[in-house]
Amino acid sequence: MGQPFTDDVVATVRRHMNDDHADDSLLICRSLGGRPDATAAAMTGMDGEGIDFTAFVDGHDVTVRVPFSRPLTERAEVRPEVVRMYREACAALGVPARS
Repeated sequence: MGQPFTDDVVATVRRHMNDDHADDSLLICRSLGGRPDATAAAMTGMDGEGIDFTAFVDGHDVTVRVPFSRPLTERAEVRPEVVRMYREACAALGVPARS
């Protein structure tokens, strides 16, 4: 599909996720990213197909790729998709989601 997002958009989303939603990123990596043993996570990038994280697992950084539920082509689609991921991760892990 390629990269539908500019570097500025990716940097803005990354900064927001890492500054304001680091705990959400960790839940997403633990559940949807298949790394239940992760103790920390940071978003590193994204494209139209998914979002990338570095998770801290057993003393090492591990790359985690979580696909979006469908290809995204516009910036406005990112937030609802990440919220969906967060809620799905909370449900899978039995953690109450914020409203």
